[in-house]
Amino acid sequence: MDHNANATAYASGKMLAAVRDGVGLITFNQPEKRNAMSVEMWDGLADILDVWERAPAVHVVVLAGAGDKAFVSGADISQFEQRRGNADAQREYDRLTSAGRAKLAAFGKPVIACIQGFCLGGGLGIALQADIRVAAEGSMFGIPAAKLGIAYGFDMVRRLVSLVGPAHAATLLFTGERIGAAEAARIGLVNQVVPAAALEETVMKMARGIAGNAPLSISSMKLILRQATLDPANRDMDAVERAVAACFDSADYAEGRTAFMEKRRPVFRGV
Repeated sequence: MDHNANATAYASGKMLAAVRDGVGLITFNQPEKRNAMSVEMWDGLADILDVWERAPAVHVVVLAGAGDKAFVSGADISQFEQRRGNADAQREYDRLTSAGRAKLAAFGKPVIACIQGFCLGGGLGIALQADIRVAAEGSMFGIPAAKLGIAYGFDMVRRLVSLVGPAHAATLLFTGERIGAAEAARIGLVNQVVPAAALEETVMKMARGIAGNAPLSISSMKLILRQATLDPANRDMDAVERAVAACFDSADYAEGRTAFMEKRRPVFRGV
């Protein structure tokens, strides 16, 4: 996906951000390393999402990798010796990258992962945090932790299990082997697989469609989806009730009803 036109650079240009038609486009821009994710890139991702969380011009976010070789091929392994050499270093690495991870996990607007090429390890972890994953034919998915001698944390494993179930999660985690896009779709790891030539058009059409829907409805349903994946004891049902009520009390709901009766496209304002 070419996100470079009029893009704002973060992380010394290794993260790019642009907005088109209500869609925020984030590019992981380290193609010489197959978009491997460095600590600085995590900081850049946090900065972008922090701005866009409050930006009324951004209704949905698309994540993609620069070039056609990879979405994100994993963590930047060149930083492992310095940043992740042992358990203490790993804890510090987690601290340094936690802002970006937390921003992505808590982001209140829809996120679509546009995947072409390698989507491995931490890169798959990023894709798992998206709400929707669309992959090009020929893409490859895997979690090579067992081949590196490390273990993945609870949050990522839980998200993986919630999508594919414990049996498929076990296969991915224990073997460390890669699977293709068709198999990823079969087990529920990705929502849709399309020819590479159609990937950008498919994702942008979906994103623009979401961006044209009622913002309060979308944000409320994302909140409810997130609550549905939590243990019952940890769910904030008051927040769910408030979100649903806010939609029914909104001007957008009145506009949606009126537009339906008048057989025209609604114009939503997010209020």
